[in-house]
Amino acid sequence: MPDAATLNALRAAVEAGFEEELRFLADIVRFQSLRGKEAPLQDHLARWLAGRGYAVDRFSLAEVALDSHPKAAPMEGADPAQSIQVVASRRCGEPSGRSLILQGHIDVVPEGPAAMWTLAPWSATVKDGFLYGRGAADMKAGVAAMIFAMEAIRACNWCPAGDVHLMTVTEEESTGNGALATLLRGYRADAVLIPEPTGHTLTRAHTGTVWFRLRVQGIPVHVAVAQSGSNAIMSAYRLIAGLERHVATLNQEARSHRWYGEVADPIKFNPGIIRGGDWASSTPAWCEVDCRIGLLPGTTPAEAMEGVRRAVAEAVRGDRFLEANPPEVTFHGFQADGFVLEPGSEAEAVLADAHRAVHGEEMAARLSTAVNDTRYYGADFGMPALCYGPSGEGIHGFDERADIESLRATTLAIACFVADWCGVRPLS
Repeated sequence: MPDAATLNALRAAVEAGFEEELRFLADIVRFQSLRGKEAPLQDHLARWLAGRGYAVDRFSLAEVALDSHPKAAPMEGADPAQSIQVVASRRCGEPSGRSLILQGHIDVVPEGPAAMWTLAPWSATVKDGFLYGRGAADMKAGVAAMIFAMEAIRACNWCPAGDVHLMTVTEEESTGNGALATLLRGYRADAVLIPEPTGHTLTRAHTGTVWFRLRVQGIPVHVAVAQSGSNAIMSAYRLIAGLERHVATLNQEARSHRWYGEVADPIKFNPGIIRGGDWASSTPAWCEVDCRIGLLPGTTPAEAMEGVRRAVAEAVRGDRFLEANPPEVTFHGFQADGFVLEPGSEAEAVLADAHRAVHGEEMAARLSTAVNDTRYYGADFGMPALCYGPSGEGIHGFDERADIESLRATTLAIACFVADWCGVRPLS
């Protein structure tokens, strides 16, 4: 745990820099860093970090060998050459402490109809203790916290005694390829901290995710004789119902899972996008539904994908048209494993000490039914991978907002964690 003098110095530094941190967060929220449009924000961050003395590595997904890695996910609808990653390193000349990766994603999900927001989704408006905007909570507040934790250490005239890599990545919301690319670029550390909006809790485990598309055919006829044709949209409903039954069975089986047995319905299924038909008075000849399904740690994406295929095949049985014209199932985007951070790592103990120093209470753990990037660092590359960050509301919904006081506390907690994990020494 940081001693009183270290804690007080870092607290004062966070306070002194917090107005700038809030401006920084507002600035990056105003960038509409939707998938495929992240480069302007990444360029802004690269310039900002270089101006603070970091060695900056800016590279695209096209510059790493993603295609040869078994955990890379297919990137339909996105150009790897336009998907930019930034790694800003502060290296210690003669390291005496442990190294660290601080990583956050800057890609955001679509905002939906702007008219349904109370405040404009890209305005970064501050109101009633929150900063509003798409991506403010998920997870640009965490990005601000990790960067300004390092600024607080520098303001104390210290530098970490081990190498620290600040990473801002893309593709977290769709494939995870951004995080994987930093590893394929060669970056490693003794621990990783990803400040997703966990509300000051540690993510003990997260589920995996698979994306897939159902393509269904139909026979178009005038609606006056609809019984002589086949309605592709109604056929898609049949498949969705079959997948819902499949997920209900999986959630029954999940009751015996080591970590998720007490979590109600941890496997989530979502038909997220539907397209189909050409004319309101014709039975539709086609329908596509993009879906997301979860999987528990211990189940592989390949097993989850095979389960989807079986559920679709079962739903087809008894429908003469679908049996003669089988629907197509394709997989795009996420093919992500679940992950468990097993208790007992020294990195977790150091983070728990930092949390206790800031909040005066023990750090709670949570089980997430969504995916995050820790799986690569922890499961595939053997690093202690911690997911701990600030509070927010409206994530992936309307009026997304970051809690400003939570941002302040998280910045201090991360600064304490860095100081304890890496150690600090006077700036030369």
